[in-house]
Amino acid sequence: MSGKLILASGSPRRRQLLSAAGLSFELAESGVEERRLPQEPARAYALRMAQTKALAVARHHPASIVLGADTVVECQAEILEKPVDAADARRMLTILAGRGHLVITAFAVARDSRLIETEAVESEVFFRPLSETEIGDYIVSGEPFDKAGAYGIQGIGGSFICRVDGPRDNVMGLPVAKVLAALERCGIARPS
Repeated sequence: MSGKLILASGSPRRRQLLSAAGLSFELAESGVEERRLPQEPARAYALRMAQTKALAVARHHPASIVLGADTVVECQAEILEKPVDAADARRMLTILAGRGHLVITAFAVARDSRLIETEAVESEVFFRPLSETEIGDYIVSGEPFDKAGAYGIQGIGGSFICRVDGPRDNVMGLPVAKVLAALERCGIARPS
């Protein structure tokens, strides 16, 4: 089984990670609204969103292989989504400061309106303590606003991290080695 690969995501980080892995692909945003169900656990939420995104795009692109993904940040039993404003970003960064948290990135591969592969990968990330000034300066940078948990490991937010247990690219939004293995099983050859 082979076919064209479509990334069902508007995330520049996912685009960058797939490109850096040497894959050629097209983009098609799913248009799926990210909304957590009441009491839905973080892992289940990430998996459901990745699967829903992949299936939404696969319906419009028969015979293509569609990759959907979703990243969820959980700290102290609270799911930290993308911040809605500066106050929300400050609240999230204050929660993360000096603590460990879980980053779950789920991915799903679909074709012909059915799921072929799906997996959730976890990384534990530890932040050093942050001052109010550091948090304020980071918010002013604009970096927190399109990222789950209000930070980006690949940008300024990476300086807040003292340790990552698990795949670092998973924290950016795509566990590349696992995704490449799944795509290979679906007929998308790994770049040589």
